[in-house]
Amino acid sequence: MTDFSVLDLVPVRAGGTLHEAFAASVDLARAAERLGCKRFWVAEHHAMDGIAGGATAVVLAHIGNATRHIRLGSGGIMLPNHTPFQIAEQFGTLDALFPGRIDLGLGRAPGAGPELQRALRKNLHQAAEYFPHDVVELRALLTGDVDLPIRATPGYGAKVDLWMLGSSLFGASLAAKLGLPYAFAAHFAPDHLDAALALYRRDFQPSDACPRPHVMVAMNVFAADTTEEAELIASSQAQSFVALRTGNPGKLPPPVPGYRASLPPPAQAMLAHLGQAAAVGTPAEVRAGIDAFIARTGADEIMLCGATYDPAARIRSLELTLAAMRAPVLA
Repeated sequence: MTDFSVLDLVPVRAGGTLHEAFAASVDLARAAERLGCKRFWVAEHHAMDGIAGGATAVVLAHIGNATRHIRLGSGGIMLPNHTPFQIAEQFGTLDALFPGRIDLGLGRAPGAGPELQRALRKNLHQAAEYFPHDVVELRALLTGDVDLPIRATPGYGAKVDLWMLGSSLFGASLAAKLGLPYAFAAHFAPDHLDAALALYRRDFQPSDACPRPHVMVAMNVFAADTTEEAELIASSQAQSFVALRTGNPGKLPPPVPGYRASLPPPAQAMLAHLGQAAAVGTPAEVRAGIDAFIARTGADEIMLCGATYDPAARIRSLELTLAAMRAPVLA
């Protein structure tokens, strides 16, 4: 049976505040837990007015104190932005605070221009070249499987589940080589989905932590009582995608009726391309879309993505989606 989880970017609404964004993330995490989701992940982004998850470990601690048993994790930590030792300490601390609940999803993309590189005091593109080595070092800091001259405290002995994140063949290959579960970011970069999953499964080398290939795929899902309402609540994220791709990111805008039809053909084509990893509509339409996506990918888990301007609309979307996916199939 396919598991369902939730990815949250901690979106900051236009006209809203950081405090409201964090409160909305807590409400969403509590809803995900109540509805039986397996994980709640937060993604690391920096210097973006519309995304408040930059201090990812701090946000996860806040959410952990507001929930009881759902797994919490990063989707992901961009390891080139940090040192393995720092991340071992941070997630070792989270594991001590919330035992048996912590995932650590790792990404390679630095996603940063020269201004952020200077702010972080890092050559991020050079650091990305050391990513495989840094993943191995980080795992050793947590597990002790390689003898290192220093021990992270907290960190050493922490029961943190490591995941490899990716949207290309590189991450799939590394996940297979290291015997890690693999999460593919199809919700914003679906181009290499099929090839990456095939490579990962073909080349997978079992590990103690992950004896067989395990795939999670992220997709955008917006469910509502009517197709029109679902398309309306989805329009805020669509606007954000267009703004980001045109170099003008900002806070999450309010929904706009008929937004896609108002766009020039190139923008419509971009959103249609992303739509191959999306399900938008009524519960029945969303179920059909997710079922088809699972059939395509063979995913063990689906990570549900999709920011809405009204936080209550995302919780309602999650409720409708999970109810639809768990309803019996009628002959």
